[in-house]
Amino acid sequence: MSFAKEIDAFVPINEQEVQDKKVIMDCIHMFPHNILLRDNELAHITASGFILNDSLTKALLIHHNIRNTWMWTGGHADGSPNLLEVAIQEAHEETGVKAEPISTSIASVQVLTVQGHIKNGKYVNSHLHLNVSYLLTANEEDAATVKPDENSGVEWFPISKIAAPLFSSRDVYIYSELIRRAKLGL
Repeated sequence: MSFAKEIDAFVPINEQEVQDKKVIMDCIHMFPHNILLRDNELAHITASGFILNDSLTKALLIHHNIRNTWMWTGGHADGSPNLLEVAIQEAHEETGVKAEPISTSIASVQVLTVQGHIKNGKYVNSHLHLNVSYLLTANEEDAATVKPDENSGVEWFPISKIAAPLFSSRDVYIYSELIRRAKLGL
């Protein structure tokens, strides 16, 4: 199934997902030639993996260098239409652990705003990440490693700690929804 068909087949379960799915699908139709590429400076597809331990009591998060906060793993599609593969690859690159999908289905979608910033000595303008999220699992006993060009820490957080003031209200909402879905087997 193509990435666009996979996103289109995703069934939203709240108002945020309904609206964000609509915006993502609109962008896919407006920019079919480069929606998977960063050279689309307005919006492009990204894929994230929310990594949980086997008992669904902890989440593996990275301390992101640009956002300067603890967050899930993920990254740009960079032309790849296999978004689950992108999420798994990014999880491994950013944490060093081997993560497996809890499900191969999309767990959630989000339109995420990215503020203008400097990366690799170049200015990157504000833009949108049209994000597709997957639920992943990993063994919390596996050694995690930092990827210095992207993060300054990798840590297992008890899900009870995913709250303010450690996380923004937007991140708490997204992560709480993903945890709820994992527990419900969605």
